[in-house]
Amino acid sequence: MDYLLTIPAGFILFISLINFLTIRMPNKSAHIQESISVIVPLRNEATNVVDLVNSLRNQKSLIQVEYLLLDDNSEDDTLALLQQHASGLSNFHILSGGALPAGWIGKTWALEQLFEKSSGEIIISVDADVRLVPDAISRAVTLLKDAQLDFLSPYPKQLADSWSEKLIQPLLQWSWMSTVILRIAEKSSISSMVVANGQFFVVKRAALAQVGGYDSVRNKVLDDVVLARSLVKSGSYGCVANGAAIASTRMYSSWKEIQAGYGKSLHAAFGSVLGSAIAIAFLFLTGIAPLIAGIAGSSIGWFAFGAVTLTRAMSAIKVGTSGLDVFLHPISSALLIYLIIYSWMMRGQVQWKGRTL
Repeated sequence: MDYLLTIPAGFILFISLINFLTIRMPNKSAHIQESISVIVPLRNEATNVVDLVNSLRNQKSLIQVEYLLLDDNSEDDTLALLQQHASGLSNFHILSGGALPAGWIGKTWALEQLFEKSSGEIIISVDADVRLVPDAISRAVTLLKDAQLDFLSPYPKQLADSWSEKLIQPLLQWSWMSTVILRIAEKSSISSMVVANGQFFVVKRAALAQVGGYDSVRNKVLDDVVLARSLVKSGSYGCVANGAAIASTRMYSSWKEIQAGYGKSLHAAFGSVLGSAIAIAFLFLTGIAPLIAGIAGSSIGWFAFGAVTLTRAMSAIKVGTSGLDVFLHPISSALLIYLIIYSWMMRGQVQWKGRTL
């Protein structure tokens, strides 16, 4: 039965090594001649407004850029703070979102309104809690053009301070670094190979318009992945890139936020109950079973545990983090299995930004 451990461990080690050596990095900056529209949806983001505006206003090497920030009926001081801190910035435009229509979720409706108001040849959507280095947009667009892609998702560095964050957040990048050969996926027409992250998403306007804008994902909790798949199905090409050097974010600050955040989306991440069951089996075979087998005296078990730990270490090195959490992968796997099950149990009941999803 040892092959049940060696095959998946060897598989993800092989893929992780390829991605470690070949993943795209937005390293090159250049003056961008194309018109750029940076769109940001905000709901109850008062604590992020000041740093967000400063992060955007400091962007350089953009010849023609507009920043559109939409307050999505916030229940805090988001709108007032936006108006205060963007005052006098001629290329910043503050919008007030309309009422949420039936059949839409809040974020996709906000993005659709922003898209309709934008004029740029390249659309860049950024989450309110993402912080960009001054040449982040220039570097991202330069990579998009150099790689001849239609969309690009520079994955931000996931900041994690509490242990609950350190146990869960690194799994986001590890999951695709260890299962999808990214340089093949970016030129593939197979939509199931698509990897994307909506925290920082760059797309050509023509490609986005071809799929009907954000209307194509109006009711999708995982709007980023579904949008990327729609783009690929329409003939566009794109990929995820290592954006740790140009962007960072702290998604959640507590276990309660993690549980709510993943609770709203994980049931949709794997397509079906069967897909979720396969994901759980994969997490158990790669993350938990090797340690159990090793403790029981299996040398193969320890080999598999070491191989999987190495994949976590390679993922951490790529984003400039390292630490004890890579050796706690079995605990991380167990917690993620719990979150998948929790997400299915809580469908339609999870509250996010004051709305039920």
